[in-house]
Amino acid sequence: MSKLTVIDFFCGAGGFSEGFRQVGFKILEGFDNWQPAINTYNYNFDTESKLTDILKFKDSLEEIDNLPDSDIIIGSPPCVSFSSSNKSGKADKSLGLDLTKCFLRIVAVKKHQKDSILKAWFMENVVNSKKYISEIYSFKDLDLTDWALENGKNPDSEALNLKDNTVIMNSADYGSYQARKRSISGEIIFFNKLIVPRKTHSNIAGDNLLNWNTLGELLQEIPPPNSNESDVVKNDPVYKSIMLKQKEITDHFYDSGLYRSEWRQSMEHKINHYCMGKMSFPENLNKPSRTITATKSGTSREALVYKSEYNREGNGEYRTPTIREAASIMGFPYTYQFLGSINSKWRLVGNAVCPSVSRSLANQVLLSLNKKAPKSLKLKKEIAFTDIVNLNDFKEKSFDKQPKRTKNSRFRRHPIKVGNLTVTLSNYEIEKKTKPNKKWFTSIQYGTGINFKNQVVQDNYYKDFEPLLIKNKSGKQFVRIINNGFSEKIADGLSLQEMYELQESKGNFKEPTELVHEVNVIIKNLNISNNTLKQREREIFVYKDEIPMEQLFALYAINKIASVANEKEKKNASNLIKQLPGK
Repeated sequence: MSKLTVIDFFCGAGGFSEGFRQVGFKILEGFDNWQPAINTYNYNFDTESKLTDILKFKDSLEEIDNLPDSDIIIGSPPCVSFSSSNKSGKADKSLGLDLTKCFLRIVAVKKHQKDSILKAWFMENVVNSKKYISEIYSFKDLDLTDWALENGKNPDSEALNLKDNTVIMNSADYGSYQARKRSISGEIIFFNKLIVPRKTHSNIAGDNLLNWNTLGELLQEIPPPNSNESDVVKNDPVYKSIMLKQKEITDHFYDSGLYRSEWRQSMEHKINHYCMGKMSFPENLNKPSRTITATKSGTSREALVYKSEYNREGNGEYRTPTIREAASIMGFPYTYQFLGSINSKWRLVGNAVCPSVSRSLANQVLLSLNKKAPKSLKLKKEIAFTDIVNLNDFKEKSFDKQPKRTKNSRFRRHPIKVGNLTVTLSNYEIEKKTKPNKKWFTSIQYGTGINFKNQVVQDNYYKDFEPLLIKNKSGKQFVRIINNGFSEKIADGLSLQEMYELQESKGNFKEPTELVHEVNVIIKNLNISNNTLKQREREIFVYKDEIPMEQLFALYAINKIASVANEKEKKNASNLIKQLPGK
């Protein structure tokens, strides 16, 4: 019996195709406009796919006719413009909509053309894309008016129905080691609808399904990245039938350790973000991994951060996943290779469709067509090492190139978020979004929504409520700590900015992220979390009556930092003027 055939648009690394291949489908061709994707696709599927701008199908029916007819069409239009994380969901959607429309135009022609052999089509995108894609597409909507008339169809009639044929699928429900939710649209043509594959895994007690796979379970099966070269044979953690010598596992045995400044920034975004909830740091190993993103980062809130296997503190204490770990989390076999630089490899992995999800769709097609799925998955068992760049170096990283921030970078940090408040040290006016100019600011934010209230606090305000603070036993101790040792670590405004950009403290002075973190540690060590300050006339915190005592302490310390830095900066400027000729 001949194999069912597949063509893949926006194919990327080929995760969508890989799931179909694993249950016996024949992959004909992939289409993408990024060379590392085409190189990777050709390497893994032995095709001769070419670099393709998919927008060329927007206006040319001839180009669509030249495409090979296939049993299955799959595609993953670029999701970045639809993502809620891109510019907080406000990114330009026009290109994403054009590319999606191009794909659906191809599907409509191949579905409705005379003697069509199309049996199913599927489209994957981020969940947020549902807000922007139409529910029903007529031929006219897809710029196929003339084509419809030539083929005896009403241009206003339905070409594709996404309203009833779109669902959200979570890869963890199908055996993936990550919880990755994606919008899946499509249909099995014979039934004229999308048939959702049955879940195989669940995190709900009583579902009588396998439990979700966890990140910790996966990492236990993968050799630590600081392992030595070895001929010991290892099983693929996802596909047990694949066995490779440890030294043949690619893109894994290298040191992905983060500088202290990098992982500290990620930690701050995760556990103390000014407007978002708390996340695990490092990653929670008892759950599926969070979503692998397309951007390799160790500093962002979305970054995946693990405790390093090297016994280090500070630089290299935490690390990002290796490319191979990320690929296994996605569901790629050890034998699947990614071509390009480390950043290209990460993008190829992070943009892919989880093979476990595409495999479930492929199996549903076979079931719907009364075809049997193979007894075992069709997997490549060996690696051809030609034409690939293997990241393995089996070396420990030297942390001798401290990352630097760009000139005049903005700084905004608060020591603690409690009571729906943040007391913030910044080098710019938050409401006006000014540029840094050697001056430091104290402000209080009430709430985290768009219309949050913002209170600007003048320098030296901490002196006004110091008498109130020292009435409290812990407050008296706190004031003593701040004024005896801590204050001496505060540099002038310009030096604070320079240290922030260099991400390094100088001499006895601390860079601003260190100062704010130290305030956090001091407050927590005083153990005052259940104490509150009741204001009768809102004389300190002007928009709230009852304040967590921690925030009063935070306000004192943060205002002290800004006041000392600005006062020192003024003295420096005054001394400079006195040194000018004629003064």
